[in-house]
Order: sequence, then structure tokens, then C-alpha cells
Amino acid sequence: MKSRAEEILTTEQPVQGRTSILSDYMRALSAVVWKDLAAELRSRELFSAMMVFALLVILIFNFALELDAATRSSVTSGVLWVTFAFAGTLGLNRSMAIEKDRGCLDGLLLAPVDRSAIYFGKVIGNLIFMFIVEVIILPVYSVLYNTNLFNPGLLLVILLGSIGYVVVGTLLSTMAVQARTRDILLPILLFPVMIPIFIASVKASSGFLDGLEMEMISPWLNLLLVYDVIFTAVAFMLFDYIVEE
Repeated sequence: MKSRAEEILTTEQPVQGRTSILSDYMRALSAVVWKDLAAELRSRELFSAMMVFALLVILIFNFALELDAATRSSVTSGVLWVTFAFAGTLGLNRSMAIEKDRGCLDGLLLAPVDRSAIYFGKVIGNLIFMFIVEVIILPVYSVLYNTNLFNPGLLLVILLGSIGYVVVGTLLSTMAVQARTRDILLPILLFPVMIPIFIASVKASSGFLDGLEMEMISPWLNLLLVYDVIFTAVAFMLFDYIVEE
């Protein structure tokens, strides 16, 4: 018969082991995120490129689309997601290119941590940069196009769409960064895969801006949720094989 102390020790050891593994994983993930943020604070290379590009796209559309107020509101969701897609692609490409050119990617892969922590750390870092750009773009767009974009439903769509975009984009940018034509290869790989996200995001955004019933918007929100969950799981399983190649 085991004593009460022995039973407690045998039950606590696996729990402590799992807690230690989780804390190590979170420490590695946060280190990757902090590295990206610290490097960007020093260089401001990635964010400035995304921000300038996004503002240029909005300004070009503003002067190109000489439309009345009603028509402008009807193209709002399309213009927004074109801006987010182009700026996001530029950011994803530069994010992995910087890692490759500076030799940081090889160092990360040699670190004794689970490689999924590296992947999710890069995803969180890219999401932070993309959210910052979107937070600045929304009020600028509202002023230029005289459209109120501070709609809770629209913000939810932007959140879900951005997560799906960055989850897939980070995985494909890791694959494309090894090629010499990485700047051209990433959009070719990324945009066909992102068609469901773009369609669902534009439709859901238009629905919230036009004040449609939730019954008409919920299928597009469900598509965004399912896409995010499925492709996060796929990226989690494939990232290790991609970096091995």
C-alpha cells in the first residue's frame, strides 16, 4: 500500500511536468514576439513600409473614385480589404526576408524549442503590425471617404479576416523566403488560398456597413471562423516540414 505522501507525489509530478513544458513553450513564443517588436522599434523598416503603402492605396482610390456618397459607401469594404491585403503581403514578405537576410531564421531553427512556438511567435508579431496599420487606416479612411467605420461588427470581421490572412501568410512566406523570386512568389502562392477570406470579409463588412440582418451576415462570419481554425491547425502541422526543406 502506498502512503498518502507517495500518492500525492506521483500525481503531482506529471502535472508539474506539463506545467513546466507549457511555461517553456510560452517563454519561447514570447521571446520570438519580443525579438520582432524590439527589432522593429530599432529599424522601423517593416511598419513604415506597410503604413506608407496602405496610405498610398487609400489616397489613390480616393482620387480615382470620383463617386457620390452612396456609391462610395458601397465600395468601402472592397477598398478596405484591397488595402489590407496589399499592405499585409508587403509586411509578411519583409518580415521573413529580414529574418533570412540577417541569418536570424537559421538561429531560430537551431534553438532548442518547439518550432511551432517560432511559428506562432511570428504570427503574433505580424498580427500586431497589421493591427497597428489597420487602427491608423480606419480613421484616415473615415475622414477621406466621409464614412463611419467604427462599427463593432466591422471590427470583428477585420479581426477574423486578419487572423486568417496572417496565419496562412506567415506559413507561405516561410516557404517563399527560400526562393530568389520571393517578392513575386508570395502573392502568387497567397492570393489564391486567400480567396475565401477575401470574399467572406468583403461580404460580411458590407453587411455590417449596410445594416443588414445578422441572419444574412452570419454565414460569412462562420466561414471566417472555420477558415481560421482549419488553417491554424494545418499550419501548426506543416510548419516543421516546411522549415526542414
